[in-house]
Amino acid sequence: MTNFPILLGSEVYRNSVYGRKHPLSIPRVASTLDLIRSLGWWDERRYRPVEPATKAQLIRYHAPDYVDAVMRAEATRSVPPEDQERYNIGRNGNPVFPEIFRRPATSCAASILAANLLREGGVVHNPAGGTHHGQRDRASGFCYFNDPVLGILAMLDQGLGRVLYVDLDAHHGDGVQDAFHDEDRVLTVSIHEEGRWPRTGALADRAGGVARNLPVPEGFNDDELAYLVEEAVLPLAQRFQPQAVVLQCGCDGLEEDPQSRLSLSNRAIWRAVDLLCRTAPRALVLGGGGYNPWAVARCWAGIWGGLNGHEREIDLPPDAQSVLREIEWNHSRGRNPPAHWFTTLADAPRPGPIRDAIRQAAATVLTD
Repeated sequence: MTNFPILLGSEVYRNSVYGRKHPLSIPRVASTLDLIRSLGWWDERRYRPVEPATKAQLIRYHAPDYVDAVMRAEATRSVPPEDQERYNIGRNGNPVFPEIFRRPATSCAASILAANLLREGGVVHNPAGGTHHGQRDRASGFCYFNDPVLGILAMLDQGLGRVLYVDLDAHHGDGVQDAFHDEDRVLTVSIHEEGRWPRTGALADRAGGVARNLPVPEGFNDDELAYLVEEAVLPLAQRFQPQAVVLQCGCDGLEEDPQSRLSLSNRAIWRAVDLLCRTAPRALVLGGGGYNPWAVARCWAGIWGGLNGHEREIDLPPDAQSVLREIEWNHSRGRNPPAHWFTTLADAPRPGPIRDAIRQAAATVLTD
């Protein structure tokens, strides 16, 4: 068992962008790691740099011909029409960019490595992970490969019999649910905005009985997330008794994010992670969506801080403020960002009423 949480990362993310106008053309992982350093939360003993996964590792889940197509796209910087059509590469938000293979393959390698590091227990944080839309034989939703699936498969290959996957992203974790549709060793639970792309994950969707979905309405607030975690997800975990928990911590449900209409604060996500990590002796904590670079860095750095017991109700020191002030975001919200995006780590709480739809969803997923 690891005696302290382990942080995984790579420099491949620092200068890699999907394209100038793409929602992921923002700094995320590198800024998160830089913010962790500037807060004094960095420890070389707890950090593991990661190299890209090999084809042999990726085809544990992904189709060999699809992996070959992504590798060709990186080598040639182009995709023939037949590959665009068959593999959904170079279209529908899945562009060709210089690191189209290396970047997602590194995220996958990290989640596979995490499974090995967790063999005896502990906590591993892979903020570059969480690519939950990736399908076995095609790209989907900015995701070329599916690192949560590969991480969970590595755990199953070790002999684990119960893995709980909880997805906090504003978008439904469809790729992970699809991968384990008939696998009773994996329980997938997704909290996501109702009607948001990919428009899957209805409350009644149980994927053969091994999934629970909690679609939430616009304006989803901190108190509502706490309610779903405490009244739905934790009871599900108590029933399932997982040997490992995998958390997808997409932060596009934050109020500042342009890709959803939810109203969470980062402290609500932190609290959910703190509680859910305790549901199993092994915890793999991933990143996911998040399209406001300041919100992402503050949220994910705070997750790492919480895993290590650091105080997060802090004013940021000058070095940390400098990391955030150096970020540029070519978006209307990036032209005049509020001061607290640079000066504090924790958002102000965003409480609110717990609506009937939330209460009904919690009750419904607990029915057999």
